[in-house]
Amino acid sequence: EKEKEIKQEYSQTCDWIKKRLGEKVARVDISNRLSSSPCVLVAAKFGWSANMERLMRAQSMGDMSSLDFMRSRKVFEINPEHEIIKGLNAACRANPDDPEALKAVDILFETSMISSGFTPDNPAELSGKIYEMMSTAMASKWASHAQPAEMNLQRDSPVSSEPIEAEVIEPELVDDSQKK
Repeated sequence: EKEKEIKQEYSQTCDWIKKRLGEKVARVDISNRLSSSPCVLVAAKFGWSANMERLMRAQSMGDMSSLDFMRSRKVFEINPEHEIIKGLNAACRANPDDPEALKAVDILFETSMISSGFTPDNPAELSGKIYEMMSTAMASKWASHAQPAEMNLQRDSPVSSEPIEAEVIEPELVDDSQKK
């Protein structure tokens, strides 16, 4: 009976997350197996596992269009006992169009891809989103310890809604024979 209540309470949130993620997932379900993680991404009944997807991606030789159908056969399971999911449930009910809540759904999905063994479509963009979130969290947590000039600079700077991408640096080859 408790399970039924939870499903009813989170059904709107599941629909909201599914709408946001679109074709990236087959469906969004309430998990009954998660205990400490907010969510997990699992292969649907006939979908590819993370290892199979990696193998097929390597074999596709750049033609990802043939893989799109099977790649979208994933189920996003959420843990209704986790604080992040409780927060998203509240955000969904209060203001489903809130850009911060929608960004949180995106980050949650992409990080669950990594923790479930899948590869995010754009790792640099994900890194940028995580850095931006960390910057916001750190600024609010330690703003009282910042110098007044730094605080004015933060308040006066315009906030961009464009996604930030992490800088990608190519590794440099080092020739050990050149060293003395």
